[in-house]
Amino acid sequence: MPAERREHGEHDEYDELRGEGWTRLLAAARRRLERTGGVLDGDIGLAGPSEAERRTVIGITGRYRPETAKRLAVPLRDLDGYLHDRYGTGLLTALGRLHGPLRDRPAERAGEDARREQALKSAHSSRLAGQGWFAAWLERIAADGTLTRLVRRGDAPLLDAAVRVLEKLPGDRQRLPGGPERTPGDRDRIPGHPVGAVPLPALAEWATGDTKALVPGTPLEQLVLRALAQRGGDSSAVPRERAGRRALWESAGAVADDLASQVLVLNIGAEGDTVVCDWLRDAADFGIPFRLTLHQLATDPVVPAARTIFVCENPAVLRAAAGELQDTGAALVCTEGVPSAACHKLLGDAVRAGARLHWRADFDWAGLRITAGAVARHGARPWRMTAADYTAALSKGESTPLAGPPAASPWDPELARAMAESGSTVMEERLLPALLSDLTRT
Repeated sequence: MPAERREHGEHDEYDELRGEGWTRLLAAARRRLERTGGVLDGDIGLAGPSEAERRTVIGITGRYRPETAKRLAVPLRDLDGYLHDRYGTGLLTALGRLHGPLRDRPAERAGEDARREQALKSAHSSRLAGQGWFAAWLERIAADGTLTRLVRRGDAPLLDAAVRVLEKLPGDRQRLPGGPERTPGDRDRIPGHPVGAVPLPALAEWATGDTKALVPGTPLEQLVLRALAQRGGDSSAVPRERAGRRALWESAGAVADDLASQVLVLNIGAEGDTVVCDWLRDAADFGIPFRLTLHQLATDPVVPAARTIFVCENPAVLRAAAGELQDTGAALVCTEGVPSAACHKLLGDAVRAGARLHWRADFDWAGLRITAGAVARHGARPWRMTAADYTAALSKGESTPLAGPPAASPWDPELARAMAESGSTVMEERLLPALLSDLTRT
């Protein structure tokens, strides 16, 4: 660098490069070098150059460019050589001193790819890797950019945390659709919590050391819920509404609030000498609908007295049974959509005590999944859930179109085929006279 320039200081000597004729040119050079890892090959171009830019390019290249030129190209090596001759420093140094160090994007991408592959390799080492839904979940988050965003934010360890949560969820120890029934061992248990519904804060503490890691809206919660949706056969977006997210958690045996998890019953009765059992017996004596919380069922065990229990999806069915049959009707449990952890707890205890379940839901895809899950989990018998029942009910009124991913009906494959062919739902309220008749005869 010439001595007279050094006397003015580095800041003054680079002032020229901050002028109008250099701004776009150096920005283009920076983009190109960051994209190629600093390789000084090829040209950079300026579209629609200004007069100052045209004069700058002429000075760098030593070649005249007419005022009518629509685009000016400058070889990077010419620009580098010009800066060396004029300032004693090359292009890379000048750009670094003007606007900070250049990024090496190829190296960043290589590092990012390596971190992605390491995260996936770690996840695939899970004992769940043989489950189809688990592999599909990993494939989706790798393909849709989710994993890349985690890696770029430095949150790749969240994938390992999500896998740990999935491995410890009590629902993983149930009979999963398409998978064998598993028997839990000590390594499956969250310290301090028996096998069964687990509070989300306890699950989060075990997986991450942070009791709030699974509160709604956190990246970890979203990752796990996407896996649970995939496991349940629905790979669409995780529900936005709170009730839908709670249902997903409860399907896997985890609860955000054991007081919010409830089950609606009628004429269920109870065996045992506890306060909750007394309440159930009193409600059954008068044919009064009653709500049980998971907290009550966990702290004050209930063994339903009924040995035959009917299960419906919609409260309108239970309400009609309470109004017309009162205490003379059969024991009835209402899932109110996807069964809650409280519902599974009550019915699971009933089955273990020798009760037989007759289960039905709406004739829609979600209803088929609910019923198939009840058959697999509790050994339930479908109740008026055949193709003949569907066809007869379909002819009795207008219906809304089926929505969401299709589901199977293993107990009657013709049912799913008939529903797919008609493309229509039938809510169980349309079968109300037949359902009340069943409840009366029992």
